[in-house]
Amino acid sequence: MVIRVYIASSSGSTAIKKKQQDVLGFLEANKIGFEEKDIAANEENRKWMRENVPEESRPATGNPLPPQIFNESQYRGDYDAFFEARENNAVYAFLGLTAPPGSKEAQALAKQQA
Repeated sequence: MVIRVYIASSSGSTAIKKKQQDVLGFLEANKIGFEEKDIAANEENRKWMRENVPEESRPATGNPLPPQIFNESQYRGDYDAFFEARENNAVYAFLGLTAPPGSKEAQALAKQQA
């Protein structure tokens, strides 16, 4: 399974750049393998992302903004969903991955199941 993060390398928005860096930095720091898909430099990536963000997750007007996160082709969420999962120590579940043994998330799951 490959986590795909759709980003815009040439976004003029500092808020979008910060969110993208936040997601990518977290994945790198936690050694979670991922692919960056640049929607600014590749029209196919932009088209694929826009077509695969579910209708209920799209903004009322305009197109979905990066970063958008997928596990293979399964939509996992946008930055706000990622941030909420991180705050709740549930990023691996959010990404559709198994939490590594000893991680806060794995410990929390063990407590819930006990």
